[in-house]
Amino acid sequence: MLYPRGGYALPGTTLSFKTGTWRVQKPLHHHYAAPCHNACPAGEDAQAYLARVEEGDFKAAWETIVAANPMPACTGRVCLHPCETACNRGHLDSAISIHGVERYLGDLAIREGWSYPVARPDANAPRIAVVGAGPGGLSNAYHLLRQGFNVTIFDAFPNGGGTLRTGIPNYRLPDEVLDAELERILALGIEFKGHHQLGRDMGLRELREQYAALFLAPGTMKGRPWSVGDVTPQDLHQGLDLIKEWMTVGTVPTFKSAAVVGGGNTAIDVARILKRAGTPEVHIITHNGLPGPDAVPGDVMRAIPQEVDHAQEEGVKIHAHRGIRRLILRGGQVVGVEMVHMKKMPDANGRLKRIAFEGTETVLHVDQVIPAVGQIVDPVGMEGLLGRSDYFPVEGMYRVRGQQGVWAGGDGCSVGQGTVAGAVGDGRKAALDMAATLRGQALAEEPSRDVIGYEQLNVYYFEKAERAEESVLPIEERKENREVVSGLGRSQAMHEAHRCFSCGNCMSCDNCYTYCPDSAILKAPDEPIEADRYVFDYDYCKGCGLCAKECPVGFIEMIEES
Repeated sequence: MLYPRGGYALPGTTLSFKTGTWRVQKPLHHHYAAPCHNACPAGEDAQAYLARVEEGDFKAAWETIVAANPMPACTGRVCLHPCETACNRGHLDSAISIHGVERYLGDLAIREGWSYPVARPDANAPRIAVVGAGPGGLSNAYHLLRQGFNVTIFDAFPNGGGTLRTGIPNYRLPDEVLDAELERILALGIEFKGHHQLGRDMGLRELREQYAALFLAPGTMKGRPWSVGDVTPQDLHQGLDLIKEWMTVGTVPTFKSAAVVGGGNTAIDVARILKRAGTPEVHIITHNGLPGPDAVPGDVMRAIPQEVDHAQEEGVKIHAHRGIRRLILRGGQVVGVEMVHMKKMPDANGRLKRIAFEGTETVLHVDQVIPAVGQIVDPVGMEGLLGRSDYFPVEGMYRVRGQQGVWAGGDGCSVGQGTVAGAVGDGRKAALDMAATLRGQALAEEPSRDVIGYEQLNVYYFEKAERAEESVLPIEERKENREVVSGLGRSQAMHEAHRCFSCGNCMSCDNCYTYCPDSAILKAPDEPIEADRYVFDYDYCKGCGLCAKECPVGFIEMIEES
């Protein structure tokens, strides 16, 4: 390709002297991974779809998301959004509302009826069975469909959704949003068989004989056993069971006062449900600290910080860094708990361990204790795969250890992250490995890119701008299942996209082209957005480094001349 330099040169003129021979270092384009992309368990490239939003191409932005995650309207509401924790913008003012933009695009796709960019597979293509229609199973089925396979999903419940339907209250994820994305995914050609429970309506051997491969994503539907010194109350209620009761029946038992044990989203949801149902005094007892700027990494509640704030606004009292030393019972009924201060401290080997501080005991008077300390896989129908484990033992790309043609993912997986986005990512990765295996091919490795840090950016080119915040219902209006948080609007989504640093990815600002003192950076005409729009003319580049210094996004680095 010829790059016109705006004129011509005769023999003996300056263009005959290739000044690039003086160079000791040279610039090079380095395609870094944005930290938001690297942190997303589902595999979304937020930088890429935010760029589309800034261009005003909302459909292309949504299509960029669903290349990794088919249900952004759901995850935009309930994800822990580690992308925002990693966002470099947070070092300047505040992180971009990535989840807000994701939710906006998901809702917009539902309203506009945008079609997923997926072709219906050939009727004779191999058929794969997926057990569980939660986020992991749905993601796996969707990505297998994209790979050209037929898929049948089996679920014990009449409707799909898994934990999204039974474990997340409607005030966080309305049924109509879940149903809309679920129906659109199934309409792509995925066969759904509800009321089909493994171990009751079909067996593993039967599925393995009838299908080319099997993906297990049954979730964790059984509460983890809980006691204090082998003592449990007579009328013990599990946190997950109360959420299911609230979701299906519409109400839960009320108490004069209750203590919820745990520090995750389930504990927060149980506490908020109890308040909505009429329990006047609700406490949360957690080993972890409260989220906030002073929180110690690795020692903070696992719940979404915004949900923790909402629970406190609604009157839930949180006892951070506390554990239960003993239950105070009267006739088998709880009348109080003895709490003790606990904190992570290094042991003799330097490993962090939870330590109880003697002399810090206090008594909390409650008439109910509700554990929300995690769930495990219900082993019915899967005993042969689980053995004595509470989760599927997997290796590599989510292959169940010692089982040919069986994969597993989501909450029930031994390496699962216990999040909706993590389950979506598990399903996608397993689908790619399943497709490669069935075709007799080696799985192509996803390209690995270095993650760019804040110190590699030139933020002097970015002005401070306040983050667009979603509107929240007033406390007095947070009743029953009314959705508490409203999404961003169109202008807010574009504002957030404009705040994006485009970390490590060229934004075509022309800085390098403009500042180069030797005109040694040329524009490549008609290049697609994914390609380099600028070309270094090394014949005349003296290696001054001005282009790298003035690149706002850290896309140019200087390397030694070989």
